[in-house]
Amino acid sequence: MASESSPLLAYRLLGEEGTALPLNGAGAPGGASARKLSTFLGVVVPTVLSMFSIVVFLRIGFVVGHAGLLQALAMLLVAYFILALTVLSVCAIATNGAVQGGGAYFMISRTLGPEVGGSIGLMFYLANVCGCAVSLLGLVESVLDVFGADATGPSGLRVLPQGYGWNLLYGSLLLGLVGGVCTLGAGLYARASFLTFLLVSGSLASVLISFVAVGPRDIPLTPRPGPNGSSLPPRFGHFTGFNSSTLKDNLAAGYAEDYTTGAMMNFASVFAVLFNGCTGIMAGANMSGELKDPSRAIPLGTIVAVAYTFFVYVLLFFLSSFTCDRTLLQEDYGFFRAISLWPPLVLIGIYATALSASMSSLIGASRILHALARDDLFGVILAPAKVVSRGGNPWAAVLYSWGLVQLVLLAGKLNTLAAVVTVFYLVAYAAVDLSCLSLEWASAPNFRPTFSLFSWHTCLLGVASCLLMMFLISPGAAGGSLLLMGLLAALLTARGGPSSWGYVSQALLFHQVRKYLLRLDVRKDHVKFWRPQLLLLVGNPRGALPLLRLANQLKKGGLYVLGHVTLGDLDSLPSDPVQPQYGAWLSLVDRAQVKAFVDLTLSPSVRQGAQHLLRISGLGGMKPNTLVLGFYDDAPPQDHFLTDPAFSEPADSTREGSSPALSTLFPPPRAPGSPRALSPQDYVATVADALKMNKNVVLARASGALPPERLSRGSGGTSQLHHVDVWPLNLLRPRGGPGYVDVCGLFLLQMATILGMVPAWHSARLRIFLCLGPREAPGAAEGRLRALLSQLRIRAEVQEVVWGEGAGAGEPEVEEEGDFVNSGRGDVEAEALARSANALVRAQQGRGTGGGPGRPEGGDTEGPTTALTFLYLPRPPADPARYPRYLALLETLTRDLGPTLLVHGVTPVTCTDL
Repeated sequence: MASESSPLLAYRLLGEEGTALPLNGAGAPGGASARKLSTFLGVVVPTVLSMFSIVVFLRIGFVVGHAGLLQALAMLLVAYFILALTVLSVCAIATNGAVQGGGAYFMISRTLGPEVGGSIGLMFYLANVCGCAVSLLGLVESVLDVFGADATGPSGLRVLPQGYGWNLLYGSLLLGLVGGVCTLGAGLYARASFLTFLLVSGSLASVLISFVAVGPRDIPLTPRPGPNGSSLPPRFGHFTGFNSSTLKDNLAAGYAEDYTTGAMMNFASVFAVLFNGCTGIMAGANMSGELKDPSRAIPLGTIVAVAYTFFVYVLLFFLSSFTCDRTLLQEDYGFFRAISLWPPLVLIGIYATALSASMSSLIGASRILHALARDDLFGVILAPAKVVSRGGNPWAAVLYSWGLVQLVLLAGKLNTLAAVVTVFYLVAYAAVDLSCLSLEWASAPNFRPTFSLFSWHTCLLGVASCLLMMFLISPGAAGGSLLLMGLLAALLTARGGPSSWGYVSQALLFHQVRKYLLRLDVRKDHVKFWRPQLLLLVGNPRGALPLLRLANQLKKGGLYVLGHVTLGDLDSLPSDPVQPQYGAWLSLVDRAQVKAFVDLTLSPSVRQGAQHLLRISGLGGMKPNTLVLGFYDDAPPQDHFLTDPAFSEPADSTREGSSPALSTLFPPPRAPGSPRALSPQDYVATVADALKMNKNVVLARASGALPPERLSRGSGGTSQLHHVDVWPLNLLRPRGGPGYVDVCGLFLLQMATILGMVPAWHSARLRIFLCLGPREAPGAAEGRLRALLSQLRIRAEVQEVVWGEGAGAGEPEVEEEGDFVNSGRGDVEAEALARSANALVRAQQGRGTGGGPGRPEGGDTEGPTTALTFLYLPRPPADPARYPRYLALLETLTRDLGPTLLVHGVTPVTCTDL
């Protein structure tokens, strides 16, 4: 057991000596020592500060003044309802396993795969970068509102110069302070955040006390310019103290112009501002790499922070509605300072929340970037962000993010970007809900989170709510973000990513396929909906590539299984030699670009292995109904790996999960004259076994002579016209049969029609040949067949051929019933009949439409020629001793015919009913 790999080892459950190791350090930079933060410092504090941001001090009056108390509470409930749904999903995923660094990115990528996870992770990173810049610019504006030289407020000090350059300088200095704290590590950030949390809590406490302790007063408002630039008389807002009339006036909505922008407010615009201040629920999850116990800390801390901020917001809404008239609420968003017992403490709270929000965004962005770089999804572009300090702090990712924030600061005002940032956050939240929804729907046994207060209903509602909110806040930004996510996902898909993370899509597919397979009842099969389900037996794929692709064209959306028999006896082997071969065969399917499953077996003989595969391949109503074999002849095997472009190119061995070149996984073709794994006797016996098991049989000869464009997946095929010839009767028994509408003949017509539906064969014309005896009147059989083709909706050209025409021999007399190979006639007579039939088919292959010469002897091709021939395959003789003679007759019948399919159908496949 010590040599066996286990997923548990990745979680460090066992040490080298079998001792238990802590789970918390899995995958963290610098090991377990880097995980220092508790639930309170690592989750509660950053989440509370991010969800408060600057909105709690400067936008309470804006929301209540325009929306009124009732609508403001409704907005808050809707916003927190959406956030709560996402929190439930975060808690479920976080308690289902070891959460490493990267927070939301780690959860999404390990659930939905690297393509979706990487694209959303990068967008979430950009949202944190821009969010940091927005917080810093908001802080600069708040400082300049009081201390700026151009401050218009009634209490401005006007000591700091203003302008684009000065504003950029102030923002850069503040960014340097924030970046310095984050560069020194998560410990210093946590202590700084805790100090900020105390300052913000003290400031909020002073505001709450002021609502009760301060008496009614008139508060001067910012003066507005008059119609012609003249100044209007001073205006005042009123702080009334607790007054029922004030509450009554503030209950209903009263949307008006925003005095800072002049825009007319409505429900959507006010809600967007409120929601923009509540999008910090991932601040704690982003610190997952530094938490002592992230699986416990993330759900507990996030829930506590959400409940605490919700309570504070509700309390402030009620106090503002009870004590402030609508004029004060709408015309002075910073009225907390005017009613405070000590106004500087409110300023401290405003500045502290802005600083903490910027620090939270910057350190969260750096952790996401470090996780992206460590996963190597974007290559050398993010490679520098992998560098960490001795203590495990990703300082390079912090510097990388600091530089991007500095670039964003150059833009100056970011009012429009604020909506884009919110939309990016909502995309990430929707992806977390989608991850949890996928895990719940997949019903995987390993998805058993300890947090159980969620269901697929909450996850689905969370996804829908986030998408709805995105388009409500900014339709353009929502559409652009989804487009950007799609482009990033396409880029990562083209580049390729790790295949060892696990894809929930595979679990979902398994769950749905199993459910629908159970509903696919074979007792309800109907001939109207028949389709070929092929089992192709392949000895060595090097010599079978053309047949591999031809069978893929014949499946018509049905089951296609590649079968291979490895000779051996498990009793005499130390381990199963079949299991290690699956990887090579699956790589073969990928490189050949065929839609096939792989089924391998171990058996003492090929014949017994073929019986195993015919019985057990497939599942439920999806089981092979047709066996496809290559023809058994003495032609030297070809190595198509050397000439096929898909296999001649070297495999990309640098990509993770890639397989070595297929040329090293399959042995070279059998040398001419070397012994075969299958004898002629067993080959025919395999055909007989399939027919006994009520399986249709197709034998393919010379499929390697088909041009590559006929086997391609493209549309159109070749520009030159070709024919597909069908001989729907047994050429080894030309008279005395049931006519041209027996089950086997109709099966040939069906298979040829299916091939014509493939784009590469659209230009080929279907020809059906009827053989007439010397005494048969022409036209009668053709008319019956044309009527049948009309009923079957098959478009084909019908040609009658007199037996012996161009063959140089007359028709042998056959009186007895049954196939000629089963009759008592001698070998000489049977051989003569096979040669005569072969000459007849070859004579028609060079004839174009209307009987004109299409390929004269000794000349170049001048007209349409036959690309593929379908022949009726007679049943093998009942006496096994006659198998070699049967095979020799088939070889004579198909000699020099080019690509040929010998087909014997045993099941009805066509229907004239609607």
